[in-house]
Amino acid sequence: MSSVCLSMEGGAAATTPAALPYYVAFSQLLGLTLVAMTGAWLGLYRGGIAWESDLQFNAHPLCMVIGLIFLQGNALLVYRVFRNEAKRTTKVLHGLLHIFALVIALVGLVAVFDYHRKKGYADLYSLHSWCGILVFVLYFVQWLVGFSFFLFPGASFSLRSRYRPQHIFFGATIFLLSVGTALLGLKEALLFNLGGKYSAFEPEGVLANVLGLLLVCFGGAVLYILTRADWKRPSQAEEQALSMDFKTLTEGDSPGSQ
Repeated sequence: MSSVCLSMEGGAAATTPAALPYYVAFSQLLGLTLVAMTGAWLGLYRGGIAWESDLQFNAHPLCMVIGLIFLQGNALLVYRVFRNEAKRTTKVLHGLLHIFALVIALVGLVAVFDYHRKKGYADLYSLHSWCGILVFVLYFVQWLVGFSFFLFPGASFSLRSRYRPQHIFFGATIFLLSVGTALLGLKEALLFNLGGKYSAFEPEGVLANVLGLLLVCFGGAVLYILTRADWKRPSQAEEQALSMDFKTLTEGDSPGSQ
């Protein structure tokens, strides 16, 4: 059975799959636990966060988890959660969440580069750092192109329709790369901080391993919701009308072409 929502105009709206709200709630529980556990790890074992001290580095993992994992994941879920709201409202929310994620991730990047500069450490030598820069650049380009196509008024409906599959694919791919990069960074931090003690089941290592599992579970939950074809946001009447107009123009079915 599916629960039926009512649109803002008072008419019958698209049905909401019965299981969808539970999966979304589960993903949020995982995501909030992930953010909280990241903060707990940094607070309990890494001394906390302070910008003007040796603790500046700790802003990096926290910002990346909040921005490129939690907020990015939620931005991807916007079109599953808000199924009956106006399309433009949903687009704006989707774009704003990505902006917040991008800004927070930028703070995380500044933190690590500034920390390395102060300490005289080398930059961009590890696989984690290479993947991190790749993810950030791809994420910025994805947002910029998405804004140009879907929020900027100049793009035509036909252009948006052709680009939409690529936008969806790269969005999910970048999110998956973000989770993988975070796992690489977590592993790197544990090896640097614990060294040989990591294999002795140190409490910090166990906590960080659980944190890694939460990263995987949150990423898996978001991707599962996104890949369920029957959970996609249904087309609104306005979108269907535009789609029919575009089909008529491209296939030559207009009365004037007979």
